[in-house]
Amino acid sequence: MKRLLSSVCLVLISSCSPPVWSDKSAAVGAEPENWGTALTVLETNCVHCHGDNRLSTMPPINDTHALSKLIGAHWIVPGKPEASRFFQVVTFPDEIPGAMPPSGHAISKKDVQILRDWINHGAKLPAQNMKLVPQGPLPRSI
Repeated sequence: MKRLLSSVCLVLISSCSPPVWSDKSAAVGAEPENWGTALTVLETNCVHCHGDNRLSTMPPINDTHALSKLIGAHWIVPGKPEASRFFQVVTFPDEIPGAMPPSGHAISKKDVQILRDWINHGAKLPAQNMKLVPQGPLPRSI
């Protein structure tokens, strides 16, 4: 009985611990197909504006938990990049209102293809929540 009670207490205590933020290296080996390359594109082109310091009207992608809320909605439709609002705005020409990233610095065709492949393969995310960190220079529009 004591052993059972000890086991139950251990499970309860461990379930109360705060979520653990994994770093990129912790997700390696267990990461979904295409996630690593999609992560690089997101951190280089999107997280500067849609991360922790975003305006309240901007969809958040500051971590994989926030990003997961966009998947399955009209923002990111797994298996259907052209039906995904997220993919549509990154493929708009710069002169179209709502093009992302804004202000004449569209992402490369290679990066667009990476995002297309990630969405086509289900837009899968790592199981553990992961912080997205801006990489590279700030976009000119900031």
